[in-house]
Amino acid sequence: MTMTTEPRTSTAGPSLRANALGFPQLLAQSVALISPTMTAVLIIPLAFSIAGDATWFSYAFATVMLMFTVLGLNQFAKRSTTTGSMYAYVAKGLGAASGVMTGWGLVWCYFFIGTAGLCGFTLMSEQFLQGLGIHGTVSPFLLFAISAAVGFMIAFKDVRLSAILTLVLEGLSVACILALSCFILFKHGSPIDTSQIKLSGFSLKGLDFSVVVCIFSLVGFEAASTMGGEARNPLHNVPKAVVWSLIITGLFMVVMCYVETLGAKNSHLNLASLGAPLQTLSSAYHVGFFKVPVSLGGMVSFFALTLSCVNSGSRIMMPLAKHGFVSKRLHGTHATNLTPHACIALYYCALIAEVFIWHGLGGSVLTMFNDAGTLAATGFLFAYVMTVVAAPVYLRKLGELKPGNVGVAVAGFLLLMVPAVGLFYPLPVFPVDIFPAIFATYMLAGGSWLFILNRRVPGTLVDIEASLEAALDATVAPASDIEVGSRVGLELPPLGIDMQAA
Repeated sequence: MTMTTEPRTSTAGPSLRANALGFPQLLAQSVALISPTMTAVLIIPLAFSIAGDATWFSYAFATVMLMFTVLGLNQFAKRSTTTGSMYAYVAKGLGAASGVMTGWGLVWCYFFIGTAGLCGFTLMSEQFLQGLGIHGTVSPFLLFAISAAVGFMIAFKDVRLSAILTLVLEGLSVACILALSCFILFKHGSPIDTSQIKLSGFSLKGLDFSVVVCIFSLVGFEAASTMGGEARNPLHNVPKAVVWSLIITGLFMVVMCYVETLGAKNSHLNLASLGAPLQTLSSAYHVGFFKVPVSLGGMVSFFALTLSCVNSGSRIMMPLAKHGFVSKRLHGTHATNLTPHACIALYYCALIAEVFIWHGLGGSVLTMFNDAGTLAATGFLFAYVMTVVAAPVYLRKLGELKPGNVGVAVAGFLLLMVPAVGLFYPLPVFPVDIFPAIFATYMLAGGSWLFILNRRVPGTLVDIEASLEAALDATVAPASDIEVGSRVGLELPPLGIDMQAA
C-alpha cells in the first residue's frame, strides 16, 4: 500500500478578506487586546497591593521584558506571515507539534482575556449606571449578554469594522483618562512624588508576582500577527504594529501607575483598596463630572477588548481546524463577509456560557475578572517562552543566526522566568495557587489528543508542517528586505500612519 504525501488538511471555502487591514487597524487590534484602559480603571490597585510605590517600575520592567519577546517574534514577522501567525512561527522553529501546542495555548489565552473583557464591561456598566443615579436595577447577566451579542454581530459582519471601532473606542477612553490625570497631577501643587522616584519599599521578592499582574496588563501585543492573512503590506505593518502597541501602552501604564499612586496619597486613600480608582479620585479631587465619561470609556474599552480577543482567537482556531486538531467545520469562512463566522460564534457562545455558570455559582464579577486575567497570563507566558526559544532555532535553519540574536533570546527567556517563578513563590492564595496546574492539565489534554491524532492518521504532523510552510512561503520577504531588517533588528520602526491607506 502506498502512503500519500499530499497534505490532508482542509482548504475548502473562501479565504479571509485579503489586504483589508492597514497599519492603524493592526495597531488597534493589538492595543485593544492589551487594553490600557483596563489597567487604569481596575488593575493598578491590585499591582499596588504587591509592589507599593514601585508599581510604576514593575510596569516599566514588564514592558522591557516583553520587548525581548517582541524582538524574537518580529524575526518571523518581518520575513513571512499568515493567519494565526504565532502558531505558524513556533512551528517553523521548533516543529509542527510545538506550533500546534502554542496555538492551543493561545486559544486558552484569548478565551480568558475575553472573559475578563466581559466582566470588565459589566463592572464599568454598573459604575456608569450609578453615575447616572441608577442603582441595582440591571442584572449582570443582561450586561454580559449585551456585550457578547453586539460584539458577535460586529465580528461576524466585517473585520474592518471591528478594527476601526476598536481604534476609535480605545482612543476616546484613553483621552478621557489622560484629561483626568492632568487634574490629579497639577491640582494640588507639585507633581513630584519622591517616594515613588526612590522606589520606597522595593524588593525583588515583591517584583516577581507583581510582574505577573503587569503581564496580564500588557499581553496582547502579538494580536496584530494573528491577522497576517488580512493585513495590507504585512511584512512591514505587522511587526511595526507589534512593537508600537507595546511601547505606547507600556508608557501609558507607567504614567497611570504614578498618577494614581500620587493621587491616592494626596487624598489620604489606600489605593490597594479602591475597586474603582479613577472614579474615586475624581470625587476626591472635586472633578466628579469625570465619573460618567470615565465609566463609559471603560465600558467601550472592555467591549473592544473582548471583540479583539475573539477576532484573534478565531484566527488561531482556523489553522487548528484546517489541520484537523479541532473540528474542520471551524475552518470555513462566511461566503459574503469573509469572516471566520463559525469560530467567532463558538468563542462568544463559550464566553457567555462560562460567565453565566461562574457568576451563577456565586462568584463575584470582580473576582471572575481577576481570576480570568491570571489564568490567561499563565498561558501567555507559555506562548511567549516558545516564541523566544523558536526564534534563534529558526534563524539557524536559515543560516542567519548571529550572536545578537542569541543574546536577545537568552535575555528574553531569563526575563520571562521572573513572572514564571512568581506564579509559585511566594505561593499565592487559593485558588490562584492551582492555576498553573489547571493550565498544565489543559495543555496535557491537548498534547494527548495531538499524539492520538498522529497515531490515527500517520503523517499528520508532517502534513501540518507542509501546510504551514506553504502558507508562510506565500508572503516571504525579498532577500534585500531581510538583510535590511537584520541590520536594524534592534532599532525602533517609525510610527508612520498612512490614513489614506487605512
